[in-house]
Amino acid sequence: MSNDILGLTLSYVYATSLLIVSEVLVRKFGWKQFITRKLVHIGAGMWVWGILFFFDRWYLGIIPFATFIVLNFIIYKFQILQGVDKADSSPGTVYFAFSITTLFLIFWRTGGAPDMAFVAVAAVMAMTWGDGLASLIGKTWGRHSYTFFKHTRTLEGSAAMFGAAFISVYLTLAWLPGSALSPNSPLMDPGYLFPAAFSAALAGTAAEAVSPAGTDNLSVPLLVGAALWLFV
Repeated sequence: MSNDILGLTLSYVYATSLLIVSEVLVRKFGWKQFITRKLVHIGAGMWVWGILFFFDRWYLGIIPFATFIVLNFIIYKFQILQGVDKADSSPGTVYFAFSITTLFLIFWRTGGAPDMAFVAVAAVMAMTWGDGLASLIGKTWGRHSYTFFKHTRTLEGSAAMFGAAFISVYLTLAWLPGSALSPNSPLMDPGYLFPAAFSAALAGTAAEAVSPAGTDNLSVPLLVGAALWLFV
């Protein structure tokens, strides 16, 4: 239980630190909000590794992201933090916390039970790095745009999405199963790593391309998780 308490404490300290840093970058240094929002997005997504490291019980490990479904909604609804939300922002942070909680609920098990946490983590990594870099690269260097459902993307951003999703999923599938963070998970057949990562990246990129107004934080991780499940 002591590890779980430490995990809970560090989770909230880490999340609070991310939000404070993003707010300082916007208010004091004039960083653009879309940059700080994506930095928080990437930082929050990467904490799933911290969750696996610190928590001994999966049902306690889902608490931090579950509580941030509510906290992120409050922050979004009342526009509390400029580094994360502004007047025209979508509730994407709420969707992201919901997706991570859902994936962990479905796939993560501890205490000797068969563990499929690598599916959840790989799906989160596809969203964390894929969507994060797609937005940053697309808005900074994107020159070739296209529109679905009145929501515009760029080919450059979608290429970044695919590349980042493929690499992050491949590395997660290659390293996490059977490791100290997930000792009870089955190892992936090396022959499945490439097609699994490719299919996941393709599904994630397609979902990100057609999902409007922040709903990609729902569609991308959940569809990537479903695509990976087909391989395991």
